[in-house]
Amino acid sequence: MRDYAKEFEGRVAYIRSLVGSAHAKGIVFGNSGGKDSALVGILCKAACDNTVGVLLPCGSSRSYGADADDGRALADRFGIETRRVDLGAVREAMIDSLGEAASLNDAALTNLAPRLRMTALYAIAAAEDRLVAGTGNRSEIYMGYFTKWGDGASDFDPIADLTAGEVFEFLEYLHAPRQVIDKAPSAGLFDGQTDEQDMGVSYRAIDEWILCGTGEEKDLAVIERYHARSEHKRNGISTYTDENSQGGNKT
Repeated sequence: MRDYAKEFEGRVAYIRSLVGSAHAKGIVFGNSGGKDSALVGILCKAACDNTVGVLLPCGSSRSYGADADDGRALADRFGIETRRVDLGAVREAMIDSLGEAASLNDAALTNLAPRLRMTALYAIAAAEDRLVAGTGNRSEIYMGYFTKWGDGASDFDPIADLTAGEVFEFLEYLHAPRQVIDKAPSAGLFDGQTDEQDMGVSYRAIDEWILCGTGEEKDLAVIERYHARSEHKRNGISTYTDENSQGGNKT
C-alpha cells in the first residue's frame, strides 16, 4: 500500500503552492457525493480553508437525493462549506433551445449535465477569484470516461495520478464517510447508471492493466477500445501547422 500519510502532506503542499502562485482567494469543486470528489474536497480543504464544494443536481433524481446526501455527509465531516446550484431547469431550457437547431442523440443529452456543471463552477470561480479543482482519477482518464469540456475541465487535478483503487484506499486512510466509500462509482448521468456497467469492465481490471500490464483478454479488448477512441480527450486542441497540412499528425 502507498504511504498515504506522506502523500497527503505532499498533495496538500502542491495545492497550497498552486493557490499561492495563482494569487487566488480560494478553491471551488463539484461535490458529487462520489469517491473522487470526496478525496479532492478533503485535500483542497486541508490546503486552503476557503474551499467550497458545490452540489450540482441536474437531471437524475439521485443527484437531488442520495448523491446530495452523501456530498453533505462528506462536507460535514471535514468542515467544507457547501452550496447548491440546481441545474435541472437550465438543462431543460438548453434542450428546448437546441431542439430548434439539432436532433439530440443520447450522447449529446448525456454530456449536457457535466458541461453545465463545469460552467457553474467556473462562474463561481470567476466571481470569487477561485481555482476550479478537477476530480478525475487516472483510471477514468485512461479510459476517456469523462466529458470533454465538462468534468474533464479544471484548473488543476490533484488525483489524476491515482487509480480508482488508490482513491478508495486513500479515502479509507482518511476515514471518509462509509456511504461514500462503499457506493458504486457513478457519474450520476441518469438514474441507475454506474461507471462499470457503462464501460463493460471493472475498475479493478482497468487498474490491473494500468499498474501491472496484465489482464483477461476480454477486459483488455474493452480497455484498449475505450483508450484508443478517447485519445482526442487527452490531447490539446489540434491546431494547424506546416507539418500537418499534408494530412499528418491529425487528431
